[in-house]
Amino acid sequence: MLFFSFFKTLTNQTVTIELKNDIRIRGILKSVDQYLNIKLDDIEVLDLDKYPHLSSVKSMFIRGSVVRYVMLPRSEVDVGLLEDATRREAANQVGKTR
Repeated sequence: MLFFSFFKTLTNQTVTIELKNDIRIRGILKSVDQYLNIKLDDIEVLDLDKYPHLSSVKSMFIRGSVVRYVMLPRSEVDVGLLEDATRREAANQVGKTR
């Protein structure tokens, strides 16, 4: 749930998504669910010459299993907060196995 919580804080921010089929899409993150399915608005396909059929698409729902990378604006990532959350999540997992 760590990534789900993290991505929820980035709603209404511009993100770039790279899919497993090498399509890169930039848009405004509107929603994300527990399966990391992503809804983007005001999208822009970064390699439009390779994928001209996507030129008229303005909104997109992306299944979480086809996402390779999510690139975030550096200014929106609080590294300290993310590290603390990661440590807490790891400690909870260790506590569950004992």
